[in-house]
Amino acid sequence: MIRILALMLLPVVANAQVAQGRANADFAPAFAEQTRAPAMADTPITVEVFAEGLDGPWGIAPLGAGQFLVTEKPGALRVINADGSVSGPLSGLPDVAAQGQGGLLDVAVSPGFAQDRIVFWTYAKSVRGGLVTAAARGVLATDGSLSEVRDIFVQDSPARNGRHFGSRIIPMPDGTVWITTGDRGAGDGGTLVQNINSTHGKVIRVNADGSVPANNPFVGREGDDQIWSLGHRNMQGAAIGPGGLWTIEHGPRGGDELNQPKAGLNYGWPVVSYGINYRGSDVGEGQARAAGFEEPVYYWDPVIAPGGMMFYDGPYADWQGDLLIASLNPGGLVRLKIQDGRVVGEERMLTDVGRIRDVEVLDDGAVLVLLDAGEILRVTPG
Repeated sequence: MIRILALMLLPVVANAQVAQGRANADFAPAFAEQTRAPAMADTPITVEVFAEGLDGPWGIAPLGAGQFLVTEKPGALRVINADGSVSGPLSGLPDVAAQGQGGLLDVAVSPGFAQDRIVFWTYAKSVRGGLVTAAARGVLATDGSLSEVRDIFVQDSPARNGRHFGSRIIPMPDGTVWITTGDRGAGDGGTLVQNINSTHGKVIRVNADGSVPANNPFVGREGDDQIWSLGHRNMQGAAIGPGGLWTIEHGPRGGDELNQPKAGLNYGWPVVSYGINYRGSDVGEGQARAAGFEEPVYYWDPVIAPGGMMFYDGPYADWQGDLLIASLNPGGLVRLKIQDGRVVGEERMLTDVGRIRDVEVLDDGAVLVLLDAGEILRVTPG
C-alpha cells in the first residue's frame, strides 16, 4: 500500500548558489554557470512510499498499466505493480557477477514493447580474466519469464576489481541502443579510456541485435566501431533530451560531469578533469582543460555522485524540460534548468532520504525515485 511519507512546503530561495560546501580544486570554469549555477526557488513536494523491501534497486523501466520493471544489484529483476506490491524474481536472466559496484544494473524496454515484449538490461559479467560490463536483451512473457536472451554488447579488457561498470542503456525508436560504460577503476594512470580500440570509458552505440550502425563515427576508420564518444570516467546516468543524448559521470574528488556526447569526440578523462584524485594529487598534469578535449556542459565540485537521470516532460509547468538527477552522495534529487544548452539554475531536494540511484518521470507528473536502502518514493511537485 502506498503511504504518505511527508508533505514538504519549502521556503523560497533564489539567486544565491546551492549550498554545497568548499570545492576540492581551484579551477575556474570555462564559461559562466558551468558550475554552481544560481539556486532556483524550492519546489513544494509531496513524498509517499510507493514500494519497499527491495534489495539494492538500481534501474527502473515502465511496463504500462502502472507496472514497472526494477533491477536489484544482487541479480534479481522484479515487477512493481500499480499498488506498490513487488513480484518474485523473474526467470531467465544470465549469470550476474554481483561484486563490488557490479551486479544487475540498468533496465529499459523496447520502444515497441507493447508489440515485441523486448527488454534490455546491463550487468556485470564474469569472463576469462575478470569482469566486464555487458548489455543483453530478451523477450518478457506474460508469466514473468525471459526467453531468447542474448548479449548485444560485451566490454573488452576484463578487470579483476569491482569498480566503475557504468552503466545505462537506452533503446531508441530508430532501432539503435545507447550503452554507457565506465573506466573499470583505471584511475589517472589508465590508458584504455583514451584508446579508441577499447570500450572502457565510452558511450557505445549498437543496433538492437548487437550489430554496428553504419553511421557510427569509427566505422571504416581506425577505432572500435561500436564507440560513439570517449574520455569518460564512470557514466551512471543517461537520458534523451534537447539535441539527443545526455550523460552524467562520476568524477574523483570533484569533477562530476554533465555532457552531451557528440560523435567521435573526446571528453578528457583521465588527461583532464575539474576534480582531483581521492588521495589529493592532480589528475593527469593537473589541468581542467586542454586542446582536443570537449568541455562538460556542467560540473560539480564537491560531487553529487550521480545515478540515473531523466528530463521532466510531465504537466507541472515549473519543471517542464528540466533535468532530474539522482544523487548518491550527499544524496537527494538534483534539478537543473537548461536553456540553449547551458545550465541556468539548480535545486536540491530530498536531501534527507539517503542515496538515490535512479529516477522515473510518470505520465501524471509525479516522479519515482529509487533508494539504495530498498524503497521507491513517489514525489509529486506542487
